Amino acid sequence: MEQKNESLFTGFILLGFSDRLQLELVLFVILLIFYIFTLLGNTTIIALSYLDPRLHTPMYFFLSNLSFLDICYTTSIVPQFLFNLSGSDKSISFGGCVVQMYISLVLGCTECILLGVMVFDRYAAVCRPLHYTVIMHPGLCALMASASWITGFANSLLQTVVVFLLPRCGRNKLDHFLCEVPHFFKLACVDTTVNVYETFFAGVIMLLTPVVLIVFSYGWIVRAVLRIKSTAGQRKAFGTCGSHLTVVSLFFGTAIYVYFKPSSNDSQDQDKFMSLFYTVIIPMTNPLIYTLRNRDVKGAMKRVLWKDSDSRRWLRRTV
Repeated sequence: MEQKNESLFTGFILLGFSDRLQLELVLFVILLIFYIFTLLGNTTIIALSYLDPRLHTPMYFFLSNLSFLDICYTTSIVPQFLFNLSGSDKSISFGGCVVQMYISLVLGCTECILLGVMVFDRYAAVCRPLHYTVIMHPGLCALMASASWITGFANSLLQTVVVFLLPRCGRNKLDHFLCEVPHFFKLACVDTTVNVYETFFAGVIMLLTPVVLIVFSYGWIVRAVLRIKSTAGQRKAFGTCGSHLTVVSLFFGTAIYVYFKPSSNDSQDQDKFMSLFYTVIIPMTNPLIYTLRNRDVKGAMKRVLWKDSDSRRWLRRTV
């Protein structure tokens, strides 16, 4: 049966956590709550950045892009996973798997580059404050954001095509909860050594290159901050970069662990939980990190809420 004709092949079975039925119920409830909070939190960031003129700056332009990415990223994975957790049907169609892999790769790669681009904004703000508005002009911001998206689309197209061209000889059981590149190589019935190296090289470009840029830039940022004589000035400068650095550490740390850790059968469950971390938990915590650590966002939320309450009071008086 495993050697059945691939022309009859209609989809894949995402095994996920099917060997732990009690865990599936707990995961369903937790993921549903996390997904709702992800949508609410990131939508709030986007709305505040649009509604409050004080947030019409390069930093919040990139933050809005990041929030939009997180919404789309989790939406490309979580609804299908919730469906699979809700019943005995663990299948996903061939087209659905292709779309999920392509979109999640696009958004994941774009986020990697965008987080690297955002450190340039922080570098300009801390190290070149007098020239910040000249350096980070709207045209450059739009160009860097567009370059992030274009690179993500191109890399995802290449990897997705390569993966789905591999012969699988009828194998359709994927020991994961999403269609992800490294786990697809295990379905192939040919030697995938070259493909693994190609994926590794792409990972170096998409993951390690932004990390090197971020580390190098923060080296200059720390050097500039330590030259500030006032403690209050240092605290403000570090606070400006703290949220971005926290998000970068969480996202790249887990992604690098999953994509560069040697594969083994004993670590399948560990890989799944780590994948859950950067596909579900991090997109939910990003808005919290930027909101709780950022006075500008807190202030914008208060101004927007007060403006709405003032408008309602005015309407009541006129009526």
